[in-house]
Amino acid sequence: MKTTSFAQTDVGLRREHNEDAYLVDEELGLYAVADGMGGHAAGEVASAEAVETVRDTLLAQIHVFNDFEADPNNENADALRRVMEQSIRLAAYQVFGMSEIDPSRKGMGTTMSAMLLRPAATFIAHVGDSRIYMLRGNRTALVTQDHTYVAAMVASGKMTAEQASKSKYSNVLLRAVGSKDYVEVETRMLRHETGDIFLLCSDGMHGYFKGDDVSRLVNSADLDGSMQRLIKLALDRGGKDNITGILVRVDP
Repeated sequence: MKTTSFAQTDVGLRREHNEDAYLVDEELGLYAVADGMGGHAAGEVASAEAVETVRDTLLAQIHVFNDFEADPNNENADALRRVMEQSIRLAAYQVFGMSEIDPSRKGMGTTMSAMLLRPAATFIAHVGDSRIYMLRGNRTALVTQDHTYVAAMVASGKMTAEQASKSKYSNVLLRAVGSKDYVEVETRMLRHETGDIFLLCSDGMHGYFKGDDVSRLVNSADLDGSMQRLIKLALDRGGKDNITGILVRVDP
């Protein structure tokens, strides 16, 4: 299976440091975006540690990949999904442990949106409010769910989407990697097709999306230019946070 990807991060217009981290490992088929949080540059430490732990954990379980490649049945698919889940849980344990050792990093944590793209299927593992979108033809679908207070309020019918977008609690996370030594991880498996494009991004990017912005700005034949346009959109509309994105195209 062939893929083409392009990733970029920008500090934005209001932050002094970039606390986002991203990972592109085309050989493994692993892509991840993490948006760190915490004072004294602890967010940078949390996001970097998290993406590295996820990658190392998956590399240590490469036999599970091989089993799925040899026979992509439900049992082997579930085993690979669990490895993705475990990698983020281990990242949470690692980041939390670092914050316990260093009081200046107390409370640090990170979001994590990770995607493992294999020939037979795509596996998603996600915590927080970074996002993964899938573009197929003219359709764009959000394939992760925000783990935020306002998203939970909207889901329960206690708040409208418009109210949520204006709420002062819009950035309050209900789940994060490293704020505790354990985290509940959202996982799912998708069947991809040739030509599909995935966008992984931090909220510094997707927080400015409106309507059909993603499908309008992403050109399958120009992932580099597409990413430039997405980042420019976020900057033009405020750029109040770090901006990070990865575009991945499934090639013939």
